[in-house]
Amino acid sequence: MPTSFFLPIIFVLLLVIFSLLIWMKSDRRYHTSKSVSLAYDAWTNDRLLETLWGEHVHLGHYGSPPRKCNFQQAKVDFVHELVRWSGLNQLPPGSRVIDVGCGIGGSSRILARDYGFEVIGISISTAQISRAMQLTDQGFKCDFQVMDALDLKFSNASFDAVWSVEVGPHILDKQRYADELLRVLRPGGILALADWNLRDQSDGQMNFLERIVIRQLLDQWAHPEFSSIAGFSANLQNSHFNQASIQTADWTSATLPSWTDSILEGLRRPLAISALGPEAIFKGLREIPTILLMRWAFSTGLMQFGVFRSRN
Repeated sequence: MPTSFFLPIIFVLLLVIFSLLIWMKSDRRYHTSKSVSLAYDAWTNDRLLETLWGEHVHLGHYGSPPRKCNFQQAKVDFVHELVRWSGLNQLPPGSRVIDVGCGIGGSSRILARDYGFEVIGISISTAQISRAMQLTDQGFKCDFQVMDALDLKFSNASFDAVWSVEVGPHILDKQRYADELLRVLRPGGILALADWNLRDQSDGQMNFLERIVIRQLLDQWAHPEFSSIAGFSANLQNSHFNQASIQTADWTSATLPSWTDSILEGLRRPLAISALGPEAIFKGLREIPTILLMRWAFSTGLMQFGVFRSRN
């Protein structure tokens, strides 16, 4: 075969090898909450995550059983499914909702546009809040503020609902996180929360390989610690601010295709990635090993996608 046939293959292999070497030698290990804000500032400013994942920096919902679905549409479907499951759709228009860990505001805008809620989105990342405001039309009843989820600058019982998606792994003090979420929720209000959770110890201790995988998943994406579904449910249930029962469900199956789609999205739209420059290509390749480990961990039951709601 001509040399020209092998050149593209060799180039791709070199890119993969180079990205693996970078991945193995560097990390975004959690040290303090500043580690999280810096990581999300970088992900926001380079626009790579927004280009691939859209305005919703969370997994998608593909139904039960999972069906083929556009990746970014699945993320929108996720918002509506969590609204329905949590009972948020029972609140009247004008209800006050706080979106804790709002990213660049994708979910906040849906909650305001489709349900008429008045939404305040908070993030520890200055870049995320700046981008959220850029993407939000003035007609939306959304406000965005830089704020730490462990120190919400609102009085007790300020909101009719608390919404938080995939935030817990970035927080070391899980009990304080639970306390703050419930502190600002009014009596009879609705909690709607979703998270990446580690298999509970009662369901089996981690083996050597699993411990290595979890260490990488923590270090690569600024996660101090994963809680289990049962563990964080206990944090919520035992909080002295809690006034309702906490119910949970496992959405691992419905969200699992997101990991594969997040890689395929780059292959489907290579021009969009290349338009961001060579650095974005390398950054995208750098994320692939972590995404594949996430896919493996969720598919084997080592990780679970937990959802949580309050019920009076």
